[in-house]
Amino acid sequence: MPSFHCITYGCQMNVNDSAWVARALIKMGWKESGMETADFIFINTCSVREKPQHKVLSMLGIIRETNPKASVAVAGCVAQQMGEKLWEKNAHVRLVLGSDGIAHAPEAFEKIAKNPKLRLSYLKFTKEFPNRNPELDFFKNILVLPTGTVEESTKGNDTRAFVNIMQGCNNFCAYCIVPYTRGRQKSRPASSVLAECREWLERGICDLTLLGQNVNAYGKDNAGDTPHFVELLYEVAKLDGLKRLHIVTPHPRDFCDATVNAYKELPVLAPRLHLPLQAGSNAILEKMGRGYTNHDFMRLVDKLRSARPDIALSTDLIVGFPTETEEDFQETLRIMKEADFIASFSFIYSDRPNTRASKMQDKINPKVGLDRLNRLMELQNELGEKWLKSRVGMETDVLLEAKSAKPKYSEIKDNDIAVETIKSAESLNGDSDATSWQGHDTWGNTVNLIIPNRLNYKAGDIAPVKIVTAKKHSLLGELK
Repeated sequence: MPSFHCITYGCQMNVNDSAWVARALIKMGWKESGMETADFIFINTCSVREKPQHKVLSMLGIIRETNPKASVAVAGCVAQQMGEKLWEKNAHVRLVLGSDGIAHAPEAFEKIAKNPKLRLSYLKFTKEFPNRNPELDFFKNILVLPTGTVEESTKGNDTRAFVNIMQGCNNFCAYCIVPYTRGRQKSRPASSVLAECREWLERGICDLTLLGQNVNAYGKDNAGDTPHFVELLYEVAKLDGLKRLHIVTPHPRDFCDATVNAYKELPVLAPRLHLPLQAGSNAILEKMGRGYTNHDFMRLVDKLRSARPDIALSTDLIVGFPTETEEDFQETLRIMKEADFIASFSFIYSDRPNTRASKMQDKINPKVGLDRLNRLMELQNELGEKWLKSRVGMETDVLLEAKSAKPKYSEIKDNDIAVETIKSAESLNGDSDATSWQGHDTWGNTVNLIIPNRLNYKAGDIAPVKIVTAKKHSLLGELK
């Protein structure tokens, strides 16, 4: 049978789509292999920013040189944007799949494998969510699920799962290409969402993330059989075996009081939320078409912290949006401090095709944009390090994910934690019958700890841990 290799750029939805394609192909009898030897290469693409798009075009050249016999499928946002133009200079590209067309990938691969001269494209948007079987039944007795890349497939047991609940977006923010490459919002039927969640939980997964470009607008297009996002949230939270539930990515404008209240009423809902601000200046927010002011945003933050005092927030930020002044940028820094974001994805604005912002005048000099990005990241590093240091001494649960390199406990200073804790950690560090593990706590922080092998912990287990020190981007803990 043919072999395949997946290359994925962009968001978690793309990662999830690639994992589904890999599972479907393996169920059909195909084999996963390295890029240099694969018969077919599936590239799942992103064009939300200009740089990922350039990476895709560069990768097509690399594949041509390293594996000239391979047939290539280009899927996702770049495929939707460029369409069959990808065929003009890329003879090895035989399949083009738009965002909704990914559902046809398995059958399209089979057709192309049988006909060496065939080229196919699936570029039309569907009116409803392009539903597909999660393809889990076949793998229930297999320890490691294929994830879409050979490297990821060899890491160990599954620990977390992602479930798409909607696709596309109706907001048309001035800078954003998503409505043009992902199409209008389409909600997945709640019955299908719940069925997939149950399958993951039956497999032993205990940590689920509900995915969507505008996840808390779920149901507003009236295509789902659950009319409101918050109702779906409560239904998923009831499922047996679920210990952690996350949502990615909500829009501040669509965050209703009922969803805020869910953070108070549902202990299973993780106290870590990614809430895109994009900019702190009201003038820039209005030009972006975000539909809220910085006051609206901070009022939502206050409501969330009132409902769940331990909630931690991360965000998305764009600097250098057309007409942005230094005063506008300073407003972004001010709101960052006020919201106390523990992390952020931050970018310099770049024009995307067909968007309103691409036609705006008064573009910002790239050097100015880079300077602002550097200053923003410096502040974010300070906020992130402060957050991690605040975790020291607390007790939490850590979802174990994979074995890791042993933490360098010898670097811990006596004034960071109690001397007896250091001695305990160093004792374990020298124990040949112990394993260093990496996992994530309830807030999504990376935690490294060492566990004696006699306790028989495995990936997917939740371990009670006390945080003993903070590193720059992670935490060290010890088993309670």
